[in-house]
Amino acid sequence: MRGILRLYFRASRWPEYLAPLLDLGLRLFLATVFFKSGLTKIQNWDSTLYLFSDVYQVPLLNPEWAAYLATGGELGLPVLLAAGLFGRFAAAGLFILNLVAVISYYPELSEAGINQHLYWGILLAVLLILSRNTCSIDRWLELNFTNTGDEALL
Repeated sequence: MRGILRLYFRASRWPEYLAPLLDLGLRLFLATVFFKSGLTKIQNWDSTLYLFSDVYQVPLLNPEWAAYLATGGELGLPVLLAAGLFGRFAAAGLFILNLVAVISYYPELSEAGINQHLYWGILLAVLLILSRNTCSIDRWLELNFTNTGDEALL
């Protein structure tokens, strides 16, 4: 019985070796989604300003500022996320951007649109909370510029 359990527990760790690839895949997928959205905004800036002033109801911000901040976030944060440079900061920023997008446009979103934003939010939360950052610039910086090595920074 012990041999079977030992074999089971040893084999059950094999999927853990795929975690860095899953992490990288999630980062690249989400970076693509948000970066394409930012590119769409800069392709027709007048349309973007119209949407932020007349359609989206962004709380607490002037519509023009909201347009600039959202576009800048959608173009800059995905690059950081894909590279794994300040990855948790980028994931947090995109999570907030995603949340504000849902709040601002909720009455107009279809059920599929709400679900899509929910999925993106969940995936960003996974990266924010559980990411190992092993395939990232953050990991390289941590290993080369801190004394902690494999230990987490406090």
